[in-house]
Amino acid sequence: MTPRDASDSPRGRWSDLDRPPLNTAALRRGLVREGGLWRQVDVVQRTGSTNSDLVARAEGEQAEGLVLVAEEQTAARGRLDRQWTAPARSGLFFSVLLRPAEVPVTRWGWLPLLTGVAVATGLSRAAGVDTALKWPNDLLVTVGDEERKAGGILAERAGDDGVVIGVGINVSLRADELPVERAGSLALAGAVSTDRDPLLRGVLRSLEDWYGRWRAAGGDPAASGLQETYAAGCATLGRMVRAELPGDRSLEGEAVAVDGDGRLVLATEAGVQEPVGAGDIVHLRLA
Repeated sequence: MTPRDASDSPRGRWSDLDRPPLNTAALRRGLVREGGLWRQVDVVQRTGSTNSDLVARAEGEQAEGLVLVAEEQTAARGRLDRQWTAPARSGLFFSVLLRPAEVPVTRWGWLPLLTGVAVATGLSRAAGVDTALKWPNDLLVTVGDEERKAGGILAERAGDDGVVIGVGINVSLRADELPVERAGSLALAGAVSTDRDPLLRGVLRSLEDWYGRWRAAGGDPAASGLQETYAAGCATLGRMVRAELPGDRSLEGEAVAVDGDGRLVLATEAGVQEPVGAGDIVHLRLA
């Protein structure tokens, strides 16, 4: 699907007055600067997937720092190719292109976790919402007394030296618009603001800051402070969880740490500590 420019909406820019369009010019003024990470910010009205679009564009781009934002995605993907659906202009749906040449590829697995820290930090400041991270890459908010998923992160390789990271955040979704009962949004969590322009600027500035720290440390998660900060904000640690692993296997135990490779370490009933590098995590109860 060919992306539409943000001003070319079939329903009109102001078809939903509670959800105004993003201000592309203001975003560029606030984010694109000499010596900064972000060099181009594009906003489109509708596309299938910003990740797919940016992976395709990355093949012909030499520099990192591209940001592609969509007001609506029709074929958004989460982990394990799960669909992500939301009404137009109800959230932040964007992807960024990074090329961490100074960092060994073996440490690139930290990029989704780094993005989670950056998103949670940026939203806490800009929206006033207490956020937490579910390993490896879900953003959680509290609605009533329930922990609910309000966002997710998906990282994909772009050629030999690039990574495209996609972020989806439910901002103004109402209860009757949630795709599943256990989903949430910043609005439902009591955000002090659902104005997407400052929210996006806050998240991208936070991502630029954390990425700069991590890259300057050669991708070392301990030296950059990333490992400690992720653990402090991770709602998975200290819980009994079930890891649903590839090959229809599962493993239960207490989530006790995130190791230097970004893996979740489970302490099982057998007294063994098992690192989990990929899989779905189900929170069972507090340990």
